[in-house]
Amino acid sequence: MSERDNTDYSDPDHVEDLGASPSYIDNPQLRLEAYRAGIWVGVAGLAFLAVYISQSLLVIFGGLVFAAMIDGGARLMGRVAPLPRPVRVIAVLLLVVVFLAWLSAFAGSQIAQQAATLPAIIQGQATEVFEWAQANGLGVKEADLQAIAGQLASGVGTVTRALTGLAGGLTSAVLIVIIGLYVALDPNLYERGVEWMAPRQNRRELHVTLVKMAYTLRRLMAGRLVGMLIEGIFTYIMLTVVAQLIGIGTVPMAALLAILTGLLAFVPNIGAIVSGVLMITVGFSGGYDMGIYTLVVYFLVQNVDGYIVIPMIAKKTVDLAPALVLGFQLIMGILFGILGLFLADPLMAMIKVALERRSEQNEIKQARAREARLATQDTDGS
Repeated sequence: MSERDNTDYSDPDHVEDLGASPSYIDNPQLRLEAYRAGIWVGVAGLAFLAVYISQSLLVIFGGLVFAAMIDGGARLMGRVAPLPRPVRVIAVLLLVVVFLAWLSAFAGSQIAQQAATLPAIIQGQATEVFEWAQANGLGVKEADLQAIAGQLASGVGTVTRALTGLAGGLTSAVLIVIIGLYVALDPNLYERGVEWMAPRQNRRELHVTLVKMAYTLRRLMAGRLVGMLIEGIFTYIMLTVVAQLIGIGTVPMAALLAILTGLLAFVPNIGAIVSGVLMITVGFSGGYDMGIYTLVVYFLVQNVDGYIVIPMIAKKTVDLAPALVLGFQLIMGILFGILGLFLADPLMAMIKVALERRSEQNEIKQARAREARLATQDTDGS
């Protein structure tokens, strides 16, 4: 055996001299440029990877949003009953399951029948609009109407496949629930893990940013759920009780319209438009008086939500410009479909919190730099 073969490589202090590396760059300037190029290549690779796995990242963010809603309910329950956190999380989930079971048992059959009738009513109203347009000389051709209807049906079919695909929407929903449940049971574990990956000197600022993000997300989701509940209940009362009191009669499919209005309230701007179109279309199927009444109800619901509910929520969370939210919703909807549309508003809120925190840190650094310059000038002057 040679002397190399007798070397004990298990000795941690042993370092064998293998000579100069062939990849070593002797020129310092070239070495610096190669280092910079390596950083740019790494950043480009990370950006490409983020785009490639963007759908998975969005599912993870959806899990965080779901965890924020569970966490908010657990914290609210903790003010009344000081139980261990896992018990409160499980109690919140059980309450949600009980509510869904109650809704299915007492209103499931009625809602299913109303949902089956809704397409026929919408088609009938579209036909009446077409006949009215022809009668008033607007020159609308039946072929054009069929082409538009075909495009709408194609778009609805695409959305339906996205919602009902077993390999897509259902899997994503299950993953969101599982991720949210794990995070809600012990959020500090994942928070410490994210902070651990940051440099030691930046961990404190990162901790403050994460805490503020979590607080904002909890408030935003709590306000969104309250708004959904208020819109759903208010719509149902207006379409049933108030409609009977003023002599119009109960609006058809009132329960379904109320549930759709409440659910679509989770998506700002776009959800209100969709729910309003459905409500007014169904209203005009019962006559002009009922149609005008549903139009008034729609504006009342949106005014209550816009001037009472949303301002109260905005004071507790972040005040996002409506045009900015709508534009971001359109971008997320095109890129990621229905999931991106639902998560656009929370994601925009988190981005705003991060930018605000960055601005605060830069302001502190600039203030310290100004103080240091003033101190240096005072020392030189003395």
